[in-house]
Amino acid sequence: MTSISEQLSDALGIMVMGMGLVFIFLSILIIAIGIIAKLFPAPEATATATPVPATPCAPGHTGLDPKLIAAITSAIHQYRAK
Repeated sequence: MTSISEQLSDALGIMVMGMGLVFIFLSILIIAIGIIAKLFPAPEATATATPVPATPCAPGHTGLDPKLIAAITSAIHQYRAK
């Protein structure tokens, strides 16, 4: 049977080795993604957006059907009444 200090030493060594391997793997991954991003750049957007003309509408006009608004309002009142 080994002493507790030897076990803690082994555990510390395994932890440092594991964290080091993860750090190295992530570093290699970041470098690889950077290289690939430089080799294959994203296509640039060449289409220009055309502005949508504003449609004049009456003040207070929401563009929704009044019957739909009445049905939703009725459903909310019925739900809250329960």
